[in-house]
Amino acid sequence: MQANDVRVLKSAAIPTVAVGVVAVIVSLLAAGGKGALGAALGTVLVGVFFSISVVAVSYAARISPQMMAIAAMVSYLVKVVVIMVVLSAFRDTTAWNTMAFAWSVVICTLVWTGFEVRAFMKTKLLYVDPEAKVPGKGDS
Repeated sequence: MQANDVRVLKSAAIPTVAVGVVAVIVSLLAAGGKGALGAALGTVLVGVFFSISVVAVSYAARISPQMMAIAAMVSYLVKVVVIMVVLSAFRDTTAWNTMAFAWSVVICTLVWTGFEVRAFMKTKLLYVDPEAKVPGKGDS
């Protein structure tokens, strides 16, 4: 994982954890222990899924730009499908408050995405590879 990728991961994870802690506290006050558990599980779900995506895209970027794009699209699709399946599977659970779980997933997803975009916007990446060789030009 490159330094830029670690910076993006930290830039998104830290605010998401902070918002997750707030969600747990608010859910604890609003819905009790089951609310806090639901909010905590939602925060962990978002953190794990999005961290895996950053690692997968970072790894694919070392292979090629095309693989990076494919990894980003596939990881996004997998995240959406798995989150929908988890929300559907645990819709009627009584182990935790499902509303606190769902709202923490939505809020943490928005926070993670927003701060990830902000981190990418602030990252200074080269548009041109200075070490690239043009076929048929220069040294052989």
